[in-house]
Amino acid sequence: MTDGTGMRSGRLVPFDPAWLSVPAGLLAVGAVLRYAPLAPDAARMLAITLFCVALWIGSPVEPWFTALLGIGLIGVTFSTDLALFGFRSPATWLVVVGLLIGEAARASGLAELVERIALNLLPGGITTDAVAVYRYLLVVLSVASLALAVLVPSALVRVLILAPVLRSLGDLFTEREATIGLFLAPLFSTYYGSSGVLTGSLSNIIITGIVEAGGGPAISWAEWSLWLGPVMGIGRVGVIVAVTYLLYRPRDHDAMATPENVESIAASPRERRMLGFLLVGVAIWATDFIHGLHPVFGAVVVALLSFLPRVGVIDHGAIEDTDFSILFFLGAIFAIAEGLQRTEFTDLAAETLVSYLPADPSLPLVLVFVVAVSMLLAFVMEGMAVASVVTPVFVTFAESAGIPIVPVAMVEAVALTGYFFPYQSAVLVAILGLGVVDTVELSRMASIYTIATLVVLLPIQIGLFVLFF
Repeated sequence: MTDGTGMRSGRLVPFDPAWLSVPAGLLAVGAVLRYAPLAPDAARMLAITLFCVALWIGSPVEPWFTALLGIGLIGVTFSTDLALFGFRSPATWLVVVGLLIGEAARASGLAELVERIALNLLPGGITTDAVAVYRYLLVVLSVASLALAVLVPSALVRVLILAPVLRSLGDLFTEREATIGLFLAPLFSTYYGSSGVLTGSLSNIIITGIVEAGGGPAISWAEWSLWLGPVMGIGRVGVIVAVTYLLYRPRDHDAMATPENVESIAASPRERRMLGFLLVGVAIWATDFIHGLHPVFGAVVVALLSFLPRVGVIDHGAIEDTDFSILFFLGAIFAIAEGLQRTEFTDLAAETLVSYLPADPSLPLVLVFVVAVSMLLAFVMEGMAVASVVTPVFVTFAESAGIPIVPVAMVEAVALTGYFFPYQSAVLVAILGLGVVDTVELSRMASIYTIATLVVLLPIQIGLFVLFF
């Protein structure tokens, strides 16, 4: 509050600790530029990265503002081509088009249809108990989200399909904790659980492709599912459901709004058309091994059908209500990843980290080290970029050390579906852009899920590899 002169009047404005991330970021920049044993270009790119990371973690300003600042710094320091590199990424535009699909799904009423069907299938006797309904929906939707990973080969696309449905079901509960839990658990299940399905994550596909191209074995879909599916697919979903239920659930058994017409599950013409449009997109995504088109083209087809005059389900004016600020976030992430690669920082970092392994390491030590290296690199570049950069190094090392490459590739994939902060993954960025949770809430749950995976599930998975390899 100010007086007529614009000065602060009387009361002190409390200091926001989030702004401490600014001097922290500047200190990191100074330390890198002054002391890091890197080439000048690599040092400058790393300094920009760390400054943006500090602001994204602390969040004194909106994530898109930090991203725009990062894009500007890259443009001034390096080139316009590098600064705008992220806007040429198909993944960036997949998110943008996906936002339009989400708007269309909500406008068509499809989310409400799924809500009515889910509630109609509730076991008798629990329809008025908010805690029991929440528990039922949490388990069913999380398992169904993992099953969707078998059909749709892009976690980003799956998130964009599921989000409107989860948001609508979450609105049934009057307590925000239930809304957040029912939103995050299925989305994390379809994302984190995708490490158990070869075609469930683009990182999995990149890793296996590089292994085969480097002279390693061709890992089949069935082999991947056999080794990782039980622990890192089903087991991971179980951990996510358990953690979510402990942290986010309704406390009041009456904390649920009574939906209208729960017994009616008949679809309206608009709902049927929107469902048909989505099935067309799913068909395009599920057959990418035939036509080779990026998932963005399937999303474009769905969006065009949804907005098509007389045929579609939503008016063109709805675009004005869509928040596209997430575009800057994605642009910055991919520009930073490309900049670190162009300056050869990522190659140097990967080779340096691997050099710390002893000459004749055991398989458990190698697997733990692979996870650590992959997750450390994921702090300064997007997961798919990590897979592209570090996998060849792991392949070469495994061959020279006589370590089987299959478990190495698989635990790397597990590490690259375990993150702490949204800036590390385009999928987490997309979840953040949906506006249901903020950066702190999303980072908190992502960190807890990742730590639970490392502490509970990873030792079991490594034990299986040691026992059978």
